[in-house]
Amino acid sequence: MPKPDASLSAVIVSGGKQYRVAPGDKVLVDRLAAEPGSSVKLDRVLLVRDGSDINVGSPAIAGMVVDAKVLAHSRGPRIETLRYKSKKRVRVHRGGRADYTALEILAVGGLTVATGTEVETETKPSKGKAPSKRGAKAAEAKAEVIAEAETETNVGAAAEKPKRATRKKQATEPDTNK
Repeated sequence: MPKPDASLSAVIVSGGKQYRVAPGDKVLVDRLAAEPGSSVKLDRVLLVRDGSDINVGSPAIAGMVVDAKVLAHSRGPRIETLRYKSKKRVRVHRGGRADYTALEILAVGGLTVATGTEVETETKPSKGKAPSKRGAKAAEAKAEVIAEAETETNVGAAAEKPKRATRKKQATEPDTNK
């Protein structure tokens, strides 16, 4: 979710759901067919806010693209449904888990900030230099999103009821006091 004071944001559609995003945001969307580490372009952009300038599409803005990077694939919490009708022998138990993709929004319409700066291409350091702090921060952010996605999947597991212990049948001894 972008910060309310962010001056560059967009409303996109992915998997039939709408998300409000800004550059640098991390969002969970329905599973996309993309490998972790690859980049994806989301072209169904409904609205773009750039400072005080607001551009609304009907239904989508033509030519506007949101660039995102796939961080990880995860699964949501377990959701169960139960239908029961008394005295009718109707008991239906269904359940499942949603598949998610964690995305990091890189740019909205080719812009990373509202001042109109273009997307900067990262230059790789030469082999003789030590890794930059920027790369270390990106690795930490990626690990944080993956950990966040994993904890979200474990939230449902913690809330679900513990399984009942099976009862062992006690061996009955023949009654000798008859």
